Amino acid sequence: MTPLRIAIVGYGTAGQACAVLLARDGHEVRVFERVPRPGPVGAGFLLQPSGLQVLWRMGLLEPVLRHGARVDRLFGDTPCGRAVMDMRYAGLESRLHGVGLQRGALYSILDAAWPERARALHAGCEIVAVDAARGVLRDAQGGEHGAFDLVVVADGAASGLRGGVAPARIDRPYPWGALWCLLPAGDWPWTAELRQRYLAARRMVGLLPVGGCPGDPVRRLSFFWSLRTDGFDDWHARGLRDWHRELRALWPEAGEVFAGITDAAQLARARYRDTIVRRWHHGRVVMAGDAAHAMSPQLGQGVNMALLDAEALARSLRASPALAPALAAYERERRAHVWIYQRWSRWLTPLFQSERDAVARLRDVAMLPLGRMPGGRGQMLRVLTGTRRGLFGTLGLEPAFLDAMGPPLPAGVPVAAD
Repeated sequence: MTPLRIAIVGYGTAGQACAVLLARDGHEVRVFERVPRPGPVGAGFLLQPSGLQVLWRMGLLEPVLRHGARVDRLFGDTPCGRAVMDMRYAGLESRLHGVGLQRGALYSILDAAWPERARALHAGCEIVAVDAARGVLRDAQGGEHGAFDLVVVADGAASGLRGGVAPARIDRPYPWGALWCLLPAGDWPWTAELRQRYLAARRMVGLLPVGGCPGDPVRRLSFFWSLRTDGFDDWHARGLRDWHRELRALWPEAGEVFAGITDAAQLARARYRDTIVRRWHHGRVVMAGDAAHAMSPQLGQGVNMALLDAEALARSLRASPALAPALAAYERERRAHVWIYQRWSRWLTPLFQSERDAVARLRDVAMLPLGRMPGGRGQMLRVLTGTRRGLFGTLGLEPAFLDAMGPPLPAGVPVAAD
């Protein structure tokens, strides 16, 4: 396809990755971000092999591995020590692992990979409407931008532009969210594991190693605490003293880490949506990232899916001589991958964030045995790594990428002692 004039709305992971890849293909890219000083939103996340392979193809895997923390195992238990979840990447392939990364680290890495940023990023410009037929943007002050050959809507889960592209089949907020922050890792012993603790489905707390950040080499943990969104203000009003007692009672082994939470202002509030749209593109407009397929973070796939969206969009534009078939091919490819994760996320969320005590008891009894069954273990690991495509298909991982991930764990060596 001949070079296009492309506008991207939103400078989160999807918008950043689109800007890098589309600019590399020779397109003229402009990004519109409503925040005057764009930066990372959130604490940390877990990059899966599916997303890591995209970063490898972009030539960005080395800084990600350098700043991030290798994660070999996901483990969750109850306060009485009953294991509920225990998944190891090596159970699927010995070279596989995840990478815990700070939002700020990935933001900086992608930001540095887009040399045109200084002149092509329009910060503090909130786009409130898009004319899909003409490719014209309208900002909150009434100004117009364009026309553009293509507009990529990547303004997140709470997208204000989604409805102008297509009516949503499902678009509803989850009643549960989370509190997030980064804490110094200190002497935390499980440096290669995501650790979670559950009290029924009403309480969930987790600690994920996320490494350091450019300009800040201190190794940190991403902390999250599950909470109903209608309870955020009550939690803040109660103060930290009683909450700290609750935290330490639930997970006494992590008391030293929790001591790093000294001010409620340290904790950001996260809200989730479940969104399925009837189509991903209309006229000159296409959606990417959470704007196209918001889901709860139970599977930890949001950032990975955004990276895959950006790569698929660039590849589709590269392969097609015209815009309409390119956007149709992009949507087909990404829908075939994303839909199973949206479904699994919808099913799994009540197991970990709800008032359904009977469902949580069933989870505690059944989840670990299912994960140890040969068929069940493989399915769970495929979903975890982002390599499940549909019910039975597989998203391929290239041998050269697996080699770049580093050496496998030595056979028989435990990730950590419990």
